[in-house]
Amino acid sequence: MEGGYGPGGELAPTLRRIARIAGLVVLVVIAIPYLIAPLYRFIDPISTLMLWRWAHGARVERIWMPIDRVAPALPLAVISAEDTRFCSHHGVDFAELRNVVEDIDDIDDLAEVRGGSTITQQAAKNLFLWQAHSYVRKALEFPLALWIDLVLPKRRLLEIYLNIAEWGPNGEFGAEAAARRAFNKSARDLAPREAALLAAVLPNPRRRDPRAPAPALQRLAGIYQGRMARSAVLPLDPCIHRKRPPSVARRVPL
Repeated sequence: MEGGYGPGGELAPTLRRIARIAGLVVLVVIAIPYLIAPLYRFIDPISTLMLWRWAHGARVERIWMPIDRVAPALPLAVISAEDTRFCSHHGVDFAELRNVVEDIDDIDDLAEVRGGSTITQQAAKNLFLWQAHSYVRKALEFPLALWIDLVLPKRRLLEIYLNIAEWGPNGEFGAEAAARRAFNKSARDLAPREAALLAAVLPNPRRRDPRAPAPALQRLAGIYQGRMARSAVLPLDPCIHRKRPPSVARRVPL
């Protein structure tokens, strides 16, 4: 055949070369989060959604707040709402995931599934992936969550999540921006009820408003506050608080 595209021609080797280069590029892109994640022990990160908003000229408000300066009720409220086994699993809560899968009656229900996504998975999504639901994103998210849990202490991971989560309808990210918008106060001054309301907003901060909570939002906050009360003796201390002598262990006032 003319043009060298028959047997022994150049098209097949060229296609193989292109495929190898494309495969190498994909591997490098996939590897980048695994290389960057350990650096977040020391570097305060931003989320991909924050980057996207900046790139499009949209408003972004985020004030980094060390976890030591956040009211203790807020980390407890977020764990109670989002991931009750945060301190014991290794990035993916396989027990909760199994429960979610067992509750799915139809393949179409998968599009609506949010339960079973841990704080670590949400942090992985916010730091390195995109927001839209997709099977590809989930496939990337699972191993990345396991890796992040391995290379970052739980306390640091929760601190990052509290500072990168989208928490308002107009570019508010992180607990400090959320507290100022909702209650006109710093995250360090949040009362337990306010912390529970902020935690209840997290799944949909563009529609749920803690400043004027609808009855459903108030009910959710009440449920989370009840969970907070049941775990308030701080067995979470080894996970999210610096170690302290047993004599000064304390309760979160609820």
